Amino acid sequence: MKIRSKILIIAGSDSSGGAGIQADIKTATCLGIYAMTAVTAVTVQNTTGVKSVVSIPANEIYNQIVYSSKDVKPNAIKIGMLHSKQIINKVLKAFNEIKIKKIILDPVMVAKGGSKLTSDQAITLMKQKLFKKVTLITPNIPEAEILSGLKINSKEDMIFAANKLMKLGIPNVLIKGGHLRSKKVYDIFVNKKEIKIFSSKRINTKNTHGTGCTLSTAIASFFSCGKPLKKCCELGIKYVNSAILTNPKIGKGHGPINHLNSIELLKKYK
Repeated sequence: MKIRSKILIIAGSDSSGGAGIQADIKTATCLGIYAMTAVTAVTVQNTTGVKSVVSIPANEIYNQIVYSSKDVKPNAIKIGMLHSKQIINKVLKAFNEIKIKKIILDPVMVAKGGSKLTSDQAITLMKQKLFKKVTLITPNIPEAEILSGLKINSKEDMIFAANKLMKLGIPNVLIKGGHLRSKKVYDIFVNKKEIKIFSSKRINTKNTHGTGCTLSTAIASFFSCGKPLKKCCELGIKYVNSAILTNPKIGKGHGPINHLNSIELLKKYK
């Protein structure tokens, strides 16, 4: 497999390997993309929950972004956990220097086990300044509720929340509907020109750790290759659904998904 393009991932580390930068690198690599990283935090966690979070100094995050990008310019950027306003300010400063236009933001706020990962001040700054810099935001329903201030119980609520988020300066919103109680999962893509509802069969499993990280990185990976954004969302959702369906059943809690589902090994490697 030849490398198709390059992305920079700005996110936290997950010691269990199922989410965060570990999941991001696996996703990009399995889709043929070269992944660079700027680590924002080191978490101590496993499939049952998060034990601790240690922040990387904001200036070092800035240095990781700028120093890497000045040598190897990424075709797109994926942003994950930014848990303090100091970090967001440094990321914004870095963006003003490297001038990358294709930016996908996964607003990571709460871990799968329920642990809070982002401060209230960071959320406020994200809405005020960072949203204006990104191409697409990919919140799940709890995150969309926090950001929009709305309660979401239906597809119509998801669309209403997406439109409210666009008023903050985001041109495109993909709200992930996995938290809705329904037989199918509805992920809804919204911008000023169109609304697209992606319908997927719900897979009955507890092994969904890292799905949000994986989806946003998959979208960024396809987007970095020049595909239209709506098509990137469609392909990313298909990749994640396949990864959930073939999950390896690792760990005692919310286990990881199978990032390798896109890879077929050549015979000489078998």
